[in-house]
Amino acid sequence: MAAMTHKLSAARLNRLFLAGELSAVEITESVLSRIASVDPVVGAFIKVAAEHALDRARKLDARRKAGDREFGPLAGVPVAVKDNICTCGIETTCASRILKGYVPPYDATVVERLRASGAIIIGKTNMDEFAMGSSGETSAFGVTRNPWDLERIPGGSSSGSAAAVAAEEVPLSLGSDTGGSIRQPAALTGVVGLKPTYGYVSRYGLVAFASSLDQIGPFGHDVEDVARLFEVIAGPDRRDATNAGRTPPEVKFGGEPSLKGVRLGVPREYFGSGIEAGVRARVEEAIKQLEELGASVEECSLPSTEHALSAYYIIAPAEASANLARFDGVRYGYRAAGASGLLEMYGRTRAEGFGPEVKRRIMIGTYALSSGYYDAYYKKAQQVRTLVIRDFERAFGRFDALVTPTVPTTAWRLGEKLDDPLSMYLADICTIPVNLAGLPAISVPCGFADGLPVGLQLIGQHFADTQLLQLAWAYQKVTKHHEARPDVDLKGGRQQ
Repeated sequence: MAAMTHKLSAARLNRLFLAGELSAVEITESVLSRIASVDPVVGAFIKVAAEHALDRARKLDARRKAGDREFGPLAGVPVAVKDNICTCGIETTCASRILKGYVPPYDATVVERLRASGAIIIGKTNMDEFAMGSSGETSAFGVTRNPWDLERIPGGSSSGSAAAVAAEEVPLSLGSDTGGSIRQPAALTGVVGLKPTYGYVSRYGLVAFASSLDQIGPFGHDVEDVARLFEVIAGPDRRDATNAGRTPPEVKFGGEPSLKGVRLGVPREYFGSGIEAGVRARVEEAIKQLEELGASVEECSLPSTEHALSAYYIIAPAEASANLARFDGVRYGYRAAGASGLLEMYGRTRAEGFGPEVKRRIMIGTYALSSGYYDAYYKKAQQVRTLVIRDFERAFGRFDALVTPTVPTTAWRLGEKLDDPLSMYLADICTIPVNLAGLPAISVPCGFADGLPVGLQLIGQHFADTQLLQLAWAYQKVTKHHEARPDVDLKGGRQQ
């Protein structure tokens, strides 16, 4: 069985480890073998921490043999971590030259909680540089490829975290979501991705992109595994000033799936002309299945949605321009050599260390915050954000959750949109409003269009993450789309 552990769920691996049927070392070696086999073509990892993981596995095995039974819900389970989440003793680069070689002296809160639960940190996943991108192509360390078609993008910015799960390299991973960076790649690679309510999961140790939008969340093949990881990482943390200080209710699954009494809204603005026919068809089929489970479904309107994208691409770059000012060559990371003075060192370090997309967003953000433009751009964008929040509040006065496509298209070809950033930004049009409002949302697989995965997005009220997971579980139980797996061809090419 050890040779096939990469195909097992996190829940199953945990049970087998606790029962003594599989050792943590056997599980870890199997996962490392799978990564060595497929990751050279997928590119999901920046750093595979093999020795670190095996050392951790040996200690877990020793504890179990000694009779220790105080293990957490992820004991023996390998987990991959996005490379913008700090890991003590393991390089953290944010997929940028400017942080190459940086090894944090501390763990992010979510990583501390992973370790406390018995999880094994297997490595750091590739991503768009500083989480700025929608395709996994802006990394300084190479692109990540979609396991369903190696000539296509996996989505971003949590590209590696999604692709690693889709390619069965790990059962679980962590990503971060600023404008859709968990849900969008989850949809395009056919896995489950949860963006929790803002403040439910500590941001301590997450390298900031846009502080009022960023949120860490889990990826997995099924809702049960995602819920298990969410419950481990969520909860109060006094080190994070943006943390809500709340512990989510326990997620309980079981019995016959039923949505009787659940009211679902379908916002018409998410089904505009930009949605591909195949995506629309799969989402409409999913909505019918939710009705068959007993849910009442009604069309609704979120009129400020059309302005959300514009507001986001003012707010996020503005916050990024402030957050990324710390990367200047003085305290850590890359420093340009041969500079004649401090200002030249600053300029050359940032010019050489940052990639084009990061520079673009820093420039947009700095301009939006500059004297004479703050009121016209940043302040106006925040006012639009308030309108988006009010739209959702009105909708949740009538509905328990909202149902939309996660992404209006399937995965596009590598390089197809790199020279057209505005077209790339439109890929997040269905996910961005959720971040502006700080709401929870989950993407679950809902079928295929032209052989490529399609995602269904479920949006919940603030701190209704548990109910959202139970809704997604009910849909998953009657569809089985999450059981589909790509056959990763090491020679490349289209997969079915």
